[in-house]
Amino acid sequence: MAEFQLPPDSRVKKGKSFKAPVGATNVRRFMIYRYDPDSGNNPRLDTYEVDMDSCGPMVLDALIKIKNEVDPTLTFRRSCREGICGSCAMNIAGGNTLACTHATHDIKGNVKIYPLPHMPVVKDLVPDLTNFYAQYASIKPWLQTRTPAPPDQERLQSKEDQEKINSPSACILCACCSTSCPSYWWNSDRYLGPAALLASYRWLVDTRDEATGERLDDLEDPFRIYRCHTIMNCTNACPKDLNPAKAIAETKQMLAARRL
Repeated sequence: MAEFQLPPDSRVKKGKSFKAPVGATNVRRFMIYRYDPDSGNNPRLDTYEVDMDSCGPMVLDALIKIKNEVDPTLTFRRSCREGICGSCAMNIAGGNTLACTHATHDIKGNVKIYPLPHMPVVKDLVPDLTNFYAQYASIKPWLQTRTPAPPDQERLQSKEDQEKINSPSACILCACCSTSCPSYWWNSDRYLGPAALLASYRWLVDTRDEATGERLDDLEDPFRIYRCHTIMNCTNACPKDLNPAKAIAETKQMLAARRL
Protein backbone atom coordinates (compact mmCIF):
# COMPACT_ATOMS: atom_id res chain seq x y z
CA MET A 1 0.00 0.00 0.00
CA ALA A 2 1.29 3.45 -0.91
CA GLU A 3 2.51 5.59 1.95
CA PHE A 4 0.12 8.28 3.17
CA GLN A 5 1.15 11.68 1.83
CA LEU A 6 0.20 15.19 2.88
CA PRO A 7 -1.86 17.09 0.31
CA PRO A 8 -0.08 20.17 -1.06
CA ASP A 9 -0.81 23.46 0.67
CA SER A 10 -0.48 26.45 -1.64
CA ARG A 11 -0.31 28.82 1.35
CA VAL A 12 3.05 27.46 2.49
CA LYS A 13 5.83 29.68 1.15
CA LYS A 14 9.59 29.35 1.22
CA GLY A 15 10.96 30.81 4.42
CA LYS A 16 14.32 31.41 6.05
CA SER A 17 17.46 29.32 5.48
CA PHE A 18 20.04 28.46 8.12
CA LYS A 19 23.39 27.11 6.93
CA ALA A 20 25.46 24.41 8.62
CA PRO A 21 28.66 25.44 10.43
CA VAL A 22 31.70 25.97 8.24
CA GLY A 23 33.65 22.75 7.81
CA ALA A 24 30.69 20.40 8.39
CA THR A 25 30.87 17.41 6.06
CA ASN A 26 27.89 15.29 7.08
CA VAL A 27 25.02 17.71 6.49
CA ARG A 28 21.29 16.99 6.31
CA ARG A 29 18.72 19.57 5.30
CA PHE A 30 15.54 19.83 7.40
CA MET A 31 12.58 21.72 5.92
CA ILE A 32 10.24 22.57 8.80
CA TYR A 33 6.73 24.00 8.78
CA ARG A 34 6.51 27.31 10.63
CA TYR A 35 3.21 28.98 11.45
CA ASP A 36 2.02 31.32 14.17
CA PRO A 37 -1.75 31.94 13.83
CA ASP A 38 -1.48 35.03 16.03
CA SER A 39 0.97 36.68 13.62
CA GLY A 40 -1.48 36.90 10.72
CA ASN A 41 1.19 35.59 8.34
CA ASN A 42 0.84 32.59 6.07
CA PRO A 43 2.71 29.37 6.89
CA ARG A 44 6.26 28.95 5.59
CA LEU A 45 8.93 26.29 5.31
CA ASP A 46 12.20 27.21 7.00
CA THR A 47 15.30 25.26 5.97
CA TYR A 48 17.94 24.20 8.48
CA GLU A 49 21.22 22.51 7.63
CA VAL A 50 22.35 20.25 10.46
CA ASP A 51 25.79 18.72 11.01
CA MET A 52 24.81 15.12 11.74
CA ASP A 53 28.26 14.33 13.13
CA SER A 54 27.29 16.35 16.19
CA CYS A 55 23.65 15.26 16.34
CA GLY A 56 21.79 12.19 17.56
CA PRO A 57 20.26 9.76 15.06
CA MET A 58 16.55 10.54 15.51
CA VAL A 59 14.51 13.34 13.97
CA LEU A 60 13.74 14.61 17.46
CA ASP A 61 17.48 14.92 18.14
CA ALA A 62 17.75 17.21 15.12
CA LEU A 63 14.78 19.29 16.21
CA ILE A 64 16.22 19.74 19.69
CA LYS A 65 19.61 20.67 18.23
CA ILE A 66 17.98 23.23 15.94
CA LYS A 67 16.02 24.78 18.81
CA ASN A 68 18.98 24.81 21.20
CA GLU A 69 21.69 25.98 18.83
CA VAL A 70 20.12 27.63 15.79
CA ASP A 71 16.56 28.92 16.21
CA PRO A 72 15.00 29.09 19.69
CA THR A 73 11.66 30.22 18.21
CA LEU A 74 10.98 26.76 16.75
CA THR A 75 8.06 25.19 18.64
CA PHE A 76 7.25 21.49 19.05
CA ARG A 77 6.11 19.04 21.72
CA ARG A 78 8.30 16.32 23.20
CA SER A 79 8.70 14.56 26.51
CA CYS A 80 9.81 10.96 27.02
CA ARG A 81 12.04 10.44 23.93
CA GLU A 82 11.18 6.72 24.25
CA GLY A 83 8.09 6.31 22.05
CA ILE A 84 5.84 6.11 25.12
CA CYS A 85 4.20 9.50 25.68
CA GLY A 86 3.17 10.32 22.08
CA SER A 87 3.99 14.01 22.53
CA CYS A 88 6.28 14.35 19.50
CA ALA A 89 3.83 12.99 16.92
CA MET A 90 4.15 14.87 13.64
CA ASN A 91 4.19 14.35 9.89
CA ILE A 92 7.71 13.43 8.81
CA ALA A 93 8.65 12.73 5.18
CA GLY A 94 4.97 12.36 4.29
CA GLY A 95 3.88 10.01 7.08
CA ASN A 96 2.55 10.47 10.60
CA THR A 97 4.99 9.11 13.17
CA LEU A 98 6.94 9.90 16.35
CA ALA A 99 9.98 12.11 15.94
CA CYS A 100 11.76 10.36 18.81
CA THR A 101 11.67 6.92 17.16
CA HIS A 102 12.09 7.90 13.50
CA ALA A 103 15.73 7.77 12.42
CA THR A 104 16.99 10.38 9.97
CA HIS A 105 19.01 7.76 8.07
CA ASP A 106 15.71 6.09 7.09
CA ILE A 107 14.69 9.22 5.16
CA LYS A 108 15.95 9.90 1.65
CA GLY A 109 16.73 13.46 0.61
CA ASN A 110 15.59 16.51 2.52
CA VAL A 111 13.68 15.84 5.75
CA LYS A 112 10.30 17.58 5.52
CA ILE A 113 8.47 18.02 8.82
CA TYR A 114 4.89 19.22 9.25
CA PRO A 115 2.41 19.12 12.16
CA LEU A 116 -0.18 16.35 12.19
CA PRO A 117 -2.47 17.08 9.21
CA HIS A 118 -5.96 18.56 9.24
CA MET A 119 -5.73 19.77 12.82
CA PRO A 120 -5.78 23.38 14.03
CA VAL A 121 -2.22 24.54 14.65
CA VAL A 122 -1.30 26.18 17.95
CA LYS A 123 2.14 27.07 16.63
CA ASP A 124 4.63 25.46 14.23
CA LEU A 125 4.58 21.69 14.85
CA VAL A 126 2.08 21.81 17.73
CA PRO A 127 -1.49 20.77 16.81
CA ASP A 128 -4.54 21.61 18.90
CA LEU A 129 -5.73 18.24 20.27
CA THR A 130 -8.66 19.59 22.30
CA ASN A 131 -11.30 17.83 20.19
CA PHE A 132 -9.21 14.64 20.01
CA TYR A 133 -8.99 14.36 23.79
CA ALA A 134 -12.68 15.23 24.21
CA GLN A 135 -13.58 12.35 21.91
CA TYR A 136 -11.39 10.01 23.93
CA ALA A 137 -13.12 11.13 27.12
CA SER A 138 -16.53 10.61 25.51
CA ILE A 139 -16.08 6.82 25.30
CA LYS A 140 -15.70 6.70 29.11
CA PRO A 141 -12.26 5.08 29.24
CA TRP A 142 -12.56 3.57 32.68
CA LEU A 143 -13.92 0.36 34.20
CA GLN A 144 -17.69 0.48 34.70
CA THR A 145 -19.21 -2.11 37.03
CA ARG A 146 -22.43 -2.77 38.93
CA THR A 147 -21.43 -5.67 41.14
CA PRO A 148 -19.42 -4.88 44.26
CA ALA A 149 -15.68 -5.42 44.11
CA PRO A 150 -14.35 -8.51 45.90
CA PRO A 151 -13.64 -7.53 49.51
CA ASP A 152 -10.17 -9.05 49.73
CA GLN A 153 -8.75 -8.93 46.19
CA GLU A 154 -8.79 -7.12 42.85
CA ARG A 155 -11.22 -7.97 40.05
CA LEU A 156 -9.38 -10.86 38.45
CA GLN A 157 -9.49 -12.23 34.92
CA SER A 158 -7.82 -15.10 33.11
CA LYS A 159 -4.63 -14.71 31.15
CA GLU A 160 -6.60 -15.36 27.95
CA ASP A 161 -9.03 -12.56 28.78
CA GLN A 162 -6.18 -10.22 29.68
CA GLU A 163 -4.56 -10.84 26.31
CA LYS A 164 -7.67 -9.47 24.59
CA ILE A 165 -6.99 -6.01 26.04
CA ASN A 166 -3.20 -6.15 25.99
CA SER A 167 -2.77 -4.70 22.51
CA PRO A 168 -5.42 -1.93 22.53
CA SER A 169 -4.22 -0.88 25.99
CA ALA A 170 -0.84 -0.03 24.44
CA CYS A 171 -2.26 3.00 22.61
CA ILE A 172 -0.35 6.16 23.59
CA LEU A 173 -2.91 8.65 22.18
CA CYS A 174 -0.37 10.21 19.84
CA ALA A 175 -3.14 10.87 17.25
CA CYS A 176 -1.05 9.55 14.34
CA CYS A 177 -3.87 7.20 13.34
CA SER A 178 -6.79 9.61 13.54
CA THR A 179 -4.97 12.37 11.65
CA SER A 180 -4.09 9.97 8.83
CA CYS A 181 -7.77 9.12 8.29
CA PRO A 182 -9.62 11.06 5.53
CA SER A 183 -12.97 10.31 7.18
CA TYR A 184 -11.68 11.95 10.34
CA TRP A 185 -10.42 14.96 8.38
CA TRP A 186 -13.89 15.69 7.00
CA ASN A 187 -16.07 14.51 9.90
CA SER A 188 -14.04 15.00 13.08
CA ASP A 189 -16.94 16.83 14.67
CA ARG A 190 -19.04 13.62 14.64
CA TYR A 191 -16.81 10.68 13.72
CA LEU A 192 -14.82 9.54 16.76
CA GLY A 193 -11.78 8.46 14.76
CA PRO A 194 -9.51 5.42 15.07
CA ALA A 195 -7.85 6.32 18.38
CA ALA A 196 -11.07 6.83 20.34
CA LEU A 197 -12.66 3.77 18.75
CA LEU A 198 -9.63 1.64 19.60
CA ALA A 199 -9.96 2.83 23.20
CA SER A 200 -13.68 2.01 23.12
CA TYR A 201 -12.92 -1.50 21.87
CA ARG A 202 -10.44 -2.01 24.71
CA TRP A 203 -13.31 -1.65 27.21
CA LEU A 204 -15.82 -3.57 25.11
CA VAL A 205 -13.64 -6.69 25.26
CA ASP A 206 -12.64 -6.28 28.90
CA THR A 207 -14.41 -9.13 30.71
CA ARG A 208 -14.43 -7.15 33.96
CA ASP A 209 -16.47 -4.30 32.48
CA GLU A 210 -20.24 -4.48 32.92
CA ALA A 211 -21.38 -1.64 30.65
CA THR A 212 -21.04 -3.32 27.26
CA GLY A 213 -24.64 -2.59 26.26
CA GLU A 214 -24.40 1.08 27.14
CA ARG A 215 -21.07 1.42 25.36
CA LEU A 216 -22.50 -0.10 22.18
CA ASP A 217 -25.58 2.12 22.45
CA ASP A 218 -23.32 5.17 22.47
CA LEU A 219 -21.69 4.03 19.21
CA GLU A 220 -24.98 3.26 17.40
CA ASP A 221 -24.93 6.34 15.22
CA PRO A 222 -24.41 6.94 11.47
CA PHE A 223 -21.25 8.95 12.16
CA ARG A 224 -19.60 7.96 15.44
CA ILE A 225 -18.26 4.65 14.07
CA TYR A 226 -19.75 4.05 10.62
CA ARG A 227 -17.74 6.77 8.91
CA CYS A 228 -14.87 4.25 8.97
CA HIS A 229 -14.37 2.76 5.50
CA THR A 230 -11.44 0.48 6.47
CA ILE A 231 -8.81 2.00 4.17
CA MET A 232 -6.16 1.03 6.76
CA ASN A 233 -4.35 4.38 6.95
CA CYS A 234 -4.74 4.27 10.72
CA THR A 235 -3.10 0.86 11.08
CA ASN A 236 -0.29 1.79 8.72
CA ALA A 237 0.40 5.01 10.65
CA CYS A 238 0.42 3.57 14.17
CA PRO A 239 3.96 3.83 15.64
CA LYS A 240 3.10 1.12 18.19
CA ASP A 241 2.08 -1.42 15.52
CA LEU A 242 -1.51 -1.55 16.76
CA ASN A 243 -4.50 -2.28 14.54
CA PRO A 244 -7.30 0.26 15.03
CA ALA A 245 -8.98 -0.84 11.78
CA LYS A 246 -9.40 -4.39 13.08
CA ALA A 247 -10.76 -3.12 16.40
CA ILE A 248 -13.31 -0.95 14.58
CA ALA A 249 -14.35 -3.86 12.34
CA GLU A 250 -14.87 -6.13 15.35
CA THR A 251 -16.89 -3.42 17.10
CA LYS A 252 -19.13 -3.17 14.03
CA GLN A 253 -19.62 -6.93 14.25
CA MET A 254 -20.71 -6.56 17.88
CA LEU A 255 -23.24 -3.92 16.85
CA ALA A 256 -24.53 -6.10 14.00
CA ALA A 257 -24.86 -9.14 16.28
CA ARG A 258 -27.21 -7.20 18.56
CA ARG A 259 -29.67 -6.76 15.69
CA LEU A 260 -29.96 -10.46 14.90
